Amino acid sequence: MRLPLLGALVCCALMAWQHCAAEAAKARHFKWEISNMFWSPDCEEKVVIGINGQFPGPTIRARAGDTIHVQLKNALHTEGVVIHWHGIRQIGTPWADGTAAISQCAINPEETFTYRFVVDKPGTYFYHGHYGMQRAAGLYGSLIVDVAEGEEEPFKYDGELNLLLSDWYHESIHTQMVALSSKPFRWIGEPQSLLINGRGQFNCSLAAAHTPGANQCAAAAVNTQCAPVVFPVQPNKTYRLRVASTTSLASLNLAVGNHKLTVVEADGNYVDPFVVDDVDLYSGDSYSVLLTTDQDTSSNYWVSVGVRGRQPKTAPALAVLNYRPNRASKLPAVAPPVTPAWDDYDHSKAFTYRIRARAGTAPPPATADRRIELLNTQNKMDGHTKWSINNVSMVLPATPYLGSLKMGLKSTLAAARPAETFSRGYDVKLPPPNPNTTVGDNVYVLAHNTTVDVVLQNANALSRNVSEVHPWHLHGHDFWVLGYGDGAYRGDAADEARLNLRDPPLRNTAVIFPYGWTMLRFVADNPGVWAFHCHIEPHLHMGMGVIFAEAVDLVGKVPNEAVSCGATATALMAGGHV
Repeated sequence: MRLPLLGALVCCALMAWQHCAAEAAKARHFKWEISNMFWSPDCEEKVVIGINGQFPGPTIRARAGDTIHVQLKNALHTEGVVIHWHGIRQIGTPWADGTAAISQCAINPEETFTYRFVVDKPGTYFYHGHYGMQRAAGLYGSLIVDVAEGEEEPFKYDGELNLLLSDWYHESIHTQMVALSSKPFRWIGEPQSLLINGRGQFNCSLAAAHTPGANQCAAAAVNTQCAPVVFPVQPNKTYRLRVASTTSLASLNLAVGNHKLTVVEADGNYVDPFVVDDVDLYSGDSYSVLLTTDQDTSSNYWVSVGVRGRQPKTAPALAVLNYRPNRASKLPAVAPPVTPAWDDYDHSKAFTYRIRARAGTAPPPATADRRIELLNTQNKMDGHTKWSINNVSMVLPATPYLGSLKMGLKSTLAAARPAETFSRGYDVKLPPPNPNTTVGDNVYVLAHNTTVDVVLQNANALSRNVSEVHPWHLHGHDFWVLGYGDGAYRGDAADEARLNLRDPPLRNTAVIFPYGWTMLRFVADNPGVWAFHCHIEPHLHMGMGVIFAEAVDLVGKVPNEAVSCGATATALMAGGHV
């Protein structure tokens, strides 16, 4: 018995920095059924997509290194479904990324599919539907990954609050998709409500006493599905607020009355702590902020979420920070924080530019092997309005890219390689000189372990003096945000001087400001096929995205059930394998 004991001691000694993580990690099993159901997110009853009769879906909580097993049954009557685990890199399991037509087939009605993947690092994440516009129909939930057993966060706090932010439309996603695809184009407009943890109030104000002419929220007092969210806290404690935005359209701003916020984590990566009055969140962002309950203990305080980046036609969402032992129903005596002006981009940039990596974060490679420059434009195609990248609007195929590339089914891909740059003479301040576009698969093939720079360039839309905010999300990776610039990217000495190679933050979602550019750097070290797209649902639906395929030949055996559709299904029936 001494040799096994000695071996165990040696194992723990050699792997002390991991605390024998392989032995401590757990498998966490979930059984979900996705279905349509009636719900009242903002006190107006509508059809939502729920999980196990819940909206939002159940929160997944795990530790770094754990394996998640989600047995998912599709109980929707007429459409497929997939779940994307936003921010989880899916190292070694690209088929579990949950992107329809990219990493897997849609799960058909009455079918069951099991997602298995490792949550490899701690952080604040979420999950959501990635088929059609199902995220906008309520298919989302929180995914929280704590540090591995025996590890500690690099900051201290006494308690934790979870805020999953979203926007809500009263029109069904099917109506929205038809409108976006119509000729002539019908814009879906701004959302009717903002939600905090799936709850909001339409056409009324919790803070009516401070808002002349505003309606009281009588329905919210009796309907638990839209009742105000209350966050109970104890005085003189520090709380970690885990905040994520899964909005369909809206960019948001979060503030807590009379309280400062210290930003400590962004997209599952630690950042150099900094103190702010409010936090901007773009769709796909997640943050951890620390809040100390050091205000007047006889009062409660408003948690306020308002619209940024678009002229707001949606009322702010409000929740109550309830200083115990005050009653939860005791409304704050002071009016809610005022959201910064929607077009105050200096405010937005000041916040975004302060996000730097915490000391000890791996720095980016000093140079890149390849640069891909992506110009975002709004265009027309046969009378339809599209969003395009380098004048190509992305369409997804019947055969998932992961399966078709793994099996070498070249016929499923476009013959032409997508453009890797755009004209240096392009005037980003004017509508496109060529308003027409075409469609394509936008698949960029990346060599394994190469370092890739991506320049995201924003431009004017079809209408003059219109340039929108675009938050871009990369699947399968984190990237370093090297820098931002105003106007057209030129790649000259002035642009290079704006780059930060010393302590750029690691993110999985980055914003491009109107008429500006953002540069990212990542290492193509995760074999698979990965979506890279604007996280605004209407923009992705209208074609704003590309695909990165890297070292697909190194991907392990892909489960047949992930890719048994389209041309891949035919090949499998003929005796092929993935």
